[in-house]
Parts: sequence; structure tokens; C-alpha cells
Amino acid sequence: MSTSSVPRPEPAAPSGPARRPSLPRIARRGVPEGALPALALFAAVRLAGVLLVILTNDLRGHPLVRNLAHSWDSRWYLHIAAHGYGRLIWITPEGAVQSDWAFFPLYPALIRGVTAVLPLTPAQGAMLVGWAAAVVAAHGVFTVGHHLYGRGVATALVALWAALPHAVELTIAYTESLFAALAAWALYCVLRGRWLWAGALAALAGLSRPSGFAVAVAVALAAVHEALRRRGRVPASLWAGAVLAPMGWLGYVLWVGDRAGDLLGGYLRIQSAWDSRFDLGAGSLGFLRALLLHGGHVVYPVALLIVAAAVLLFALLCLERAPLCLVVFTGVLILLVAGGSGSFSSKPRFLLPAFPLLIPMARALARSWRLRRAPAVLVYGALAAVSLLFGAYVVAVAHSPL
Repeated sequence: MSTSSVPRPEPAAPSGPARRPSLPRIARRGVPEGALPALALFAAVRLAGVLLVILTNDLRGHPLVRNLAHSWDSRWYLHIAAHGYGRLIWITPEGAVQSDWAFFPLYPALIRGVTAVLPLTPAQGAMLVGWAAAVVAAHGVFTVGHHLYGRGVATALVALWAALPHAVELTIAYTESLFAALAAWALYCVLRGRWLWAGALAALAGLSRPSGFAVAVAVALAAVHEALRRRGRVPASLWAGAVLAPMGWLGYVLWVGDRAGDLLGGYLRIQSAWDSRFDLGAGSLGFLRALLLHGGHVVYPVALLIVAAAVLLFALLCLERAPLCLVVFTGVLILLVAGGSGSFSSKPRFLLPAFPLLIPMARALARSWRLRRAPAVLVYGALAAVSLLFGAYVVAVAHSPL
């Protein structure tokens, strides 16, 4: 008689009340294996970037850290945090009236909250929020990668994200790190079927910046796809998350429209004053024509290369058959970047939260690391060096909009 046919005794039930898992055990369950080395690498690369910006400022005789918190849009966020909305406008030489209502409220609200409880200036509070959000975002990027492909690819994904040419903008007083953190964890919640959390995080992402609705679209379409796949037999939390997801973005847009006297078109009119509109790529084609005819500073050809690389990586991501929520999220961001007007030098920054684009490269880097580590180290070292040098250039030297 085989041993498999012998019935095995059932394990005895434990006596007494069931014990709840301790808080440290729950915390350990929430941190995928290998996350800390990946986060340490991310922090090291980005800290090196900040130090290089400071060194460049010193060599140029500029204030050492001022441009980390007072560059371009940062000044608008700091003013909103200190004084609220409706207090600052700027009239361009062309006569356009640019209002602070163009900036979404979550980041300045967090700055104001931090400075209310800590003895920090608004600039210091902005940097604290931005740097903390960058670490949370890197953890979210790792967690998504770990869930889909394992520790090696997840580590490579975080490493590549830290070494993007414009990754320095994750560590200045801008909203990209906050938006990336909310987006990464919302997408992870979709992958795990935690629909209420996904909807809540998507709603917060929609309050962080205009492109925040990309997360809402990803959550909503993933929910519809899941409902169709399961023929409608889904928990109520799925529909609740799908409905909640766009509420942050929609709520702010309608609030601004009401304040501007045009509920549905007010926010679009305010964005238009900033030369920010969806023109089906006419502005991008005009920029490309001008660049080919007249040339431009190094920032602009690099920005064009980054956008072109993003389109190529999106095609590779689709060929990888990545989960729908990742494809939709990155696809919407690329569509906004390629089809929108505005300064082309800012477009790589808008793509920073689109970390799923790096999945094909991360998988290739992880394979290279397993086979031959020396070439992988050399390739990554070169990428990191370019990122650090270019980041210092765009923040501390170039005068192009970030």
C-alpha cells in the first residue's frame, strides 16, 4: 500500500483564543524581500545627484540649495502653501494671465501641514515632503516589480528609475515624487485586487497634478476589465474604487471652474493661459520643426530623445503583455506628453512617474546581472553618471523650464 493512501491525521486546533499577528510581523509582511537594498541604492544615487547640484552651485557662485526649492513651479507651490489660492497671478509679455489655480492642491496642502507641526520654513517643508515621497515612490516601484517579476527585476527597476536623466527632479520641490508615490501604490493595489485602496490613492493622485487622472483611468478600466472577465460577479468594493478614483481630479477641476465662472471650461481656460492644452501633437511637431531648422540648447535634443525612447519603451511594454493597468497608465501619460503643447523641456519630467516603461530594460538588466555582472555594473554606472551630470546641468546651469 502506498503511503499516499494512508489518511493523515488532521492537525490539532490550538487551544485558547487565536493570537493576532504582532505589529512587527505585519510590517515585515508588507515589505517584499530585498526592498531595503534597492531603496538604499535609490537613496544613494539621488543623494549623489543633490550633492552634485550643490557642488555645481558652489562652483558657479550661486546659493548652494536655493534652486532645489525655488525653481520655476516650486515658487508657485510655496506661495500657495503660505498664502492660499487666488493671491498670485503673472501676466506674460503676450498678455496671458497666469493664475495659481493651475496648480493642484495636494502638494501645497502637505507643505502647509508639515510646517504647521514642525519648525520648518515652507521651502524646507517642501523638500521634506518631496524627499519622503520619493522614497515611498521607490518602495512602490519595487513592490510592483517584485509582485510581477521577482526581486531581481524589482531591484533593477528601482535602479533604472533612480538613474533616469531627469530623475534629479524627484528631489526638488516639485510634485513628481508625490504623484509617482500615489500612482505606484494605486497600481499595486489594482494588481492585488484591493479596489477601495486603489480608488482612494487614485483620487489623491488626481489632487496632486493635472496628469493625475491617468491613474484614475487605469483603475477604472482595470475594474471594468475585471468585471467583464468575471462576468459581473465582483465585490462591491471594485465598483466603489472605480467610482472613487476620478473624484480628486474631477473635484478640483470643477472647483476651479466654479471660481472662474465657467464650471466645465474654467480650468481649461486657466491652463490655456499657461500654454498647456491638448492639441493632438501640433505643438510637438512645431517644436520638432524649429529644432531641426534652428537647433537649440542641449536640453531640447535630450528631451526629444527621452520622449522618443518613451514611445519605443511603451511598444516594448505592450509586447511584454504587461498588466492592463500599467499599460493604460503609461499610455495616457505618453499621450498627454506627445499630444500636449507647452515647453518641450518639461516633457521628460512629466514622464518620470511612468516607471512601468522601464520594465523591459529592467528585465534585460536583471538577466545581464545573473549572467555577467561586470558588464551590467558598467552599463548602470554609465547611466547613473549621465543622470547625475545632466541633472546638475538642468537644475543649476540651464535656464530652460524644468
